[in-house]
Amino acid sequence: MGVIAKRTMTKTRRKLRDLDQIKADLTSPRHLAQHKETKAAEDLPGLGQHYCIECAKWFETETSLVVHRKGKPHRRRVKQLREGPYTHEEANAAGGLRIDNGPEKAKTREIEMMT
Repeated sequence: MGVIAKRTMTKTRRKLRDLDQIKADLTSPRHLAQHKETKAAEDLPGLGQHYCIECAKWFETETSLVVHRKGKPHRRRVKQLREGPYTHEEANAAGGLRIDNGPEKAKTREIEMMT
């Protein structure tokens, strides 16, 4: 199963923030502050004091946050963030669409005809 198929099967209550949103949180403290302001501290675990930026999750205690950071799901998420989100060009290329269809097609046809 691909990432897209897996995401559609998850329930909305377990949906995390997207990678591009988290990337914006990491680069801009203002962006992260805006996200945290949308949540009421009384409704969050641990009154909103323990937050993992990379996974966009709240934790009850500092120790549970430390244990989470040592775990495999956290490391996997950090690796995804290092790779970066997909761009529109990458998505189009994966779907077989290319922006520069003109000259490149002609070159490949010439090469195929020569061989």
